[in-house]
Amino acid sequence: MIKKKKNGSLIIISGTTCAGKGTVIQKLLERNKNLALSVSYTSRPMREGEVHGIDYFFVSPEEFEEKIQHGDFLEYAKVQYGMYYGTPKKEVKELLESGKDVILEIDVQGAQQVKALFPETILIFIMAPSMEEVKRRIKERGKENNEQIIKRFQTAYQEINEISKYNYVVINDVLMDAVMKIEAILISEQCRVDRIEEIAVENQEEIIHEFLMDKNYDNQSITEKMEDL
Repeated sequence: MIKKKKNGSLIIISGTTCAGKGTVIQKLLERNKNLALSVSYTSRPMREGEVHGIDYFFVSPEEFEEKIQHGDFLEYAKVQYGMYYGTPKKEVKELLESGKDVILEIDVQGAQQVKALFPETILIFIMAPSMEEVKRRIKERGKENNEQIIKRFQTAYQEINEISKYNYVVINDVLMDAVMKIEAILISEQCRVDRIEEIAVENQEEIIHEFLMDKNYDNQSITEKMEDL
């Protein structure tokens, strides 16, 4: 009876440093074939082992700025060392129109830019269980010095203050628990009334409805009518 909208859902996943966003997203993609991850554009040089069109679409700063002028991005930002990062509008639109649910892994600022364009976007914020755990994970990676760790903490606290702008918060303590919580969120979103395009009534159902609307019926006549159908 219920016909759902053909287009997929747009899902933004953000989170604090060392919250495990990438690992959670990878598990979601492995377990859910209708999910797709949007590939971002960047103006930074390609690193060893990266693949164009898989990790990022790598373009020159001039090409990126030209795309900005043409309005090709849902959101973009100029980050450290003057490098651009942006979410492509055309590719995301094509995935949504094909019926795919599309994940964007972007920061708080980018999330608000996309939300302004697509108010129906599902916003999910992932957090580590505690800042002490964040500290442990950073040290375990062993890639940052003390100054960089402090900066990461400052950014994390700023991002936590933006949680009220999201629809859901998921604590990534146990990986598969976090993954299944997000899957539950996506299932519940599919059941929202505003995801329904129309309610189609079959001919037999219409006949029954019209018959029941008739005040001049009794239980016997209902039974006979049902048997005829």
